[in-house]
Amino acid sequence: MAPETAKAAAYDASSIQVLEGLSAVRKRPGMYIGSTDTRGLHHLIYEVVDNSIDEVLAGACTEISVTLHTDGTCTVVDNGRGIPVEVHPKYNRPALEIVLTVLHAGSKFDRNTYKVSGGLHGVGLHVVNALSEWFEVRVRRNGHEYFQRYERGAPVAPLKVLGDAEGTGTEQRFKPDPAVFETVVFEKETVERRLKELSFLNPQVAIRFRDERDGTDLTFHHAGGIVEFVQDLNASLTTLFPTPVFLHAKRDTTDIEVALQYNDGYNETLLAFVNNINTVDGGTHVIGLRSALTRTLNDYARQRGFLKGEKEALGGEDVREGLACVLSVKVLEPQFEGQTKAKLGNSEVKGQVESAVNEKLAEFLEEHPAISQALISKAVQASQAREAARKARELTRRKGLLEGGGLPGKLADCHSRDPSACELFIVEGDSAGGTAKQGRDREFQAVLPLRGKILNVEKARLDKMLQSEGIRTLITAIGIGIGDELDLAKLRYHKIIMMTDADVDGSHIRTLLLTLFYRKMPELIGEGHVYIAQAPLYRVQRGQKFAYAYTDAERDRWVTEYGGKGVTIQRYKGLGEMNAEQLRDTTMKPGQRSLLRVTVDDAQRANELFTILMGEEVEPRRAYIQAHAVEVSNLDI
Repeated sequence: MAPETAKAAAYDASSIQVLEGLSAVRKRPGMYIGSTDTRGLHHLIYEVVDNSIDEVLAGACTEISVTLHTDGTCTVVDNGRGIPVEVHPKYNRPALEIVLTVLHAGSKFDRNTYKVSGGLHGVGLHVVNALSEWFEVRVRRNGHEYFQRYERGAPVAPLKVLGDAEGTGTEQRFKPDPAVFETVVFEKETVERRLKELSFLNPQVAIRFRDERDGTDLTFHHAGGIVEFVQDLNASLTTLFPTPVFLHAKRDTTDIEVALQYNDGYNETLLAFVNNINTVDGGTHVIGLRSALTRTLNDYARQRGFLKGEKEALGGEDVREGLACVLSVKVLEPQFEGQTKAKLGNSEVKGQVESAVNEKLAEFLEEHPAISQALISKAVQASQAREAARKARELTRRKGLLEGGGLPGKLADCHSRDPSACELFIVEGDSAGGTAKQGRDREFQAVLPLRGKILNVEKARLDKMLQSEGIRTLITAIGIGIGDELDLAKLRYHKIIMMTDADVDGSHIRTLLLTLFYRKMPELIGEGHVYIAQAPLYRVQRGQKFAYAYTDAERDRWVTEYGGKGVTIQRYKGLGEMNAEQLRDTTMKPGQRSLLRVTVDDAQRANELFTILMGEEVEPRRAYIQAHAVEVSNLDI
């Protein structure tokens, strides 16, 4: 249910307020959109779409369409009220032009026009315009259609009337500036996921997505809202009860919606939104939700005799095991940390969410005893497993393996004790491990060979994980611990580099490692400490000349450059086939190597992929493989 709307409020040029003048957005684009890579590129679309969503929240828009064109442009159309085009009473310029050219100009600062908005900093359209090679806007309003074109932020000509038009709305088309962005190619899946997400969060709007490059034409409309969102999150899992729990409450001016459903897995998936913005780093609303879950389930468990006395209690990790949850709050004056709005800072929201969830969840548990018992039973089992894991850790410490008592025998450590300068290479097998140990720089590079594949932690609780020698070895070497004892300050190497063979087994080992890091040590990825080494696939040689190739196309280029005749090609199927000098010069030596840093820009998509690829269900994995088989370029069979 949406918060109070502003249908009756006037929306005209006087609604536009200017807070400060122009700023050199093009000189420092990262300040406004986070980066100039693919993430920043897609932020342009999000800023435009978010303005349309704000019209939805105001009760003035029911349809949005987004189109990716073959010329690299994007068009966003809505049937909202249309950006005001009248001359601004104070600045004597069309309001539309002010919105598109003046930083911190917009109607989001006027609470009579928008009660709730995602674009609270008022920089959205201005920034998109400034960072576009060209930007065109058409507005249907007052019975007319208006048009204006901009190039790199500046209007090419005055606002003009094209003719009569029915209805209201805004159409904006823009082309990202290649002089600003590292890439100007929009990724279909990235845009599609965000639009689908918005359709869950705003059940009253239908969002159409078209990609002219491949003919995609989809419409997202989820009348079930975040309940359907949670069902989508759990689509590849077995749930403990069929329909997600939905809680809705209002505290002061804050509107709170929570949908949650438990599955039989061991991982928590919590997506939190403030005014439709995905707060990937959490914030006060998430703290309030987690606190309420822990308190309410503990109270219920004690009342029903599942727990004995005050000393026995379920921990936060216990009550969130197998939880899929979407939290959506609408806040009148949100305080975000940073322009990218990844974390909510409003202190009052914690208490508001905690109070609402405590009350509504307690009511639900009382009214649904069968579901309640299933939840408590799962949490109690998780608590027992956590206690077993604690005892396993203590036993391991007594043996001197975890803290202060020595490192794994297979680990070839480095001399430096400065973690910020140290690197850990994780390699598969003793053969590659031996080569890596010879090729490394002993001063700051450590090598840890793994024997075989590690345990798939997607299917295991913490106690079972700690029974695995391979997992214990990794935990020991990395140094930060795991679970509720994880402490990133104890990290022994600031670069953890997965260096596996370029074959099926190597890819599998890398996926198992990524699953471990993402599920059990997420801070490693979040703080940018995990990397993937890029080893060459070929060595192309003619006479005394040689070069390394990392792709088939690169191999063919070198063969052509060397004249074709008399050229020998060596194919590296494993790191063990390279000598120490070759491995050092191509894959390990700073300044000559190529490393890929592992990041998670889309937590929802990452969670979905790990569940599909590493979870219990076979059918979703088969469907994924069939759908993506055509993308395989090098298949080792």
